[in-house]
Amino acid sequence: MSVSLGAPGQHKQASRKGKKAWRKNIDITPVQEGLEDVREEIIQGGLLSEKPAEELFTLDTTGSTAIQKAYNKVHKPLKADEIIAQRSAVPAVDSRKRSSSKVTDGIIEPSGKKRRGGGVSHKELERLKQIAYGGDSVHKDVVKTDNTPAYDPWAVEPPKQDPRFSFLEPPKPVRAPKTLNEAPISLAADGKKIPAVKRPEGEMSYNPTFEDWSEALENAGQKEVEAELKRLQAEAAEQDLRERAAASAAQQGAEIDEGDDDESAWEGFESEAENEPLSARQRRPERKTQSQKNKAKRRKEGERQAKWEEKMQKKAAQAEQIKALAEAIEAKEKARAEASANGEDADESGEGDDTVLRRKNIRNAPFPEKQLELVLPDELSESLRLLKPEGNLVKDRFRNMIVRGKLESRRPITQPKKAKRTYTEKWTYKDFKI
Repeated sequence: MSVSLGAPGQHKQASRKGKKAWRKNIDITPVQEGLEDVREEIIQGGLLSEKPAEELFTLDTTGSTAIQKAYNKVHKPLKADEIIAQRSAVPAVDSRKRSSSKVTDGIIEPSGKKRRGGGVSHKELERLKQIAYGGDSVHKDVVKTDNTPAYDPWAVEPPKQDPRFSFLEPPKPVRAPKTLNEAPISLAADGKKIPAVKRPEGEMSYNPTFEDWSEALENAGQKEVEAELKRLQAEAAEQDLRERAAASAAQQGAEIDEGDDDESAWEGFESEAENEPLSARQRRPERKTQSQKNKAKRRKEGERQAKWEEKMQKKAAQAEQIKALAEAIEAKEKARAEASANGEDADESGEGDDTVLRRKNIRNAPFPEKQLELVLPDELSESLRLLKPEGNLVKDRFRNMIVRGKLESRRPITQPKKAKRTYTEKWTYKDFKI
């Protein structure tokens, strides 16, 4: 046997650049722990990642009672909220209307009769309504819901002329009044605009201060005293007129009696004029005596003097009125100048007063007066719960619209006077010849 001699051989090692070398010396501890966790979750009921959210979470809608109690101790709720929050265990009474109720009081039995079939059907009722209210020919919905008018009552529509009545004059179109496009004129004496709802003053409160209430009471008392003085003056003037009329009637009676005495003194004598025929005495004018002439002259002079005095009184009244108007215009101009200097508008500086109006009260169409908004001391209520509503809202709104110029202050003429016409029968139909 031959033995080879040479250098000693080395241990052959595999290359560490291949995939087999990469798989060696790798730490797989996290993977093993994850697998153990998955096995543990499967044993306990399933994987958490695969369960839906409804099984994992709950929604608390009631809240914690302990937190609510602690909050209520610090923040006490209002009594009104407690009353509203109360709910009765008994259900509410049903107020629906039923056609036939089987519930009775135990004495009267429910009627088992059915409704007769002779009533008017719904279709027939609609037809009768269309006949009664004009149907589609009447404009019912004048204004739409979007505040745009669908029908203009002042629009000029071309009239339809009937050929049978072509000889007649065409009817005149309805024209809108000129004041329809003008702003309403306030009836306040100062000319300012009166608001629809006036701002209440201090005395309007259910528990006003003593100063405001006493001032309102004094103003109301002063107005009543002035009205009573005017009434007494008018009554005294009427009484004076009656006394003058009675005195004049007595004086005329005395003059008549004196004339009768004179006639009785000449009763036994007859004049030549009495013996004359009646026609001659009627034709002859009677001559006035000197006393009668003087009396007529004095009467004419008195009438002339009365007319002259009346004319001078009117002239003096007009002069006073012109002076007052000039002073008012001057004061208004001065106030306007001061307001313009202050940078404010005099017309819009305040609200109009509806107690003093520029329109006079007419006897045939009395203007609605403002109600007295004042209570006596024993009627004042110290609490809002004890306050009793007074007045009439309809009358207040009606007067407010008249004062603001929205409605006419005069009485509407429902029955205008008709022209007097005389009808005569002509005899031209008898003027004919055969």
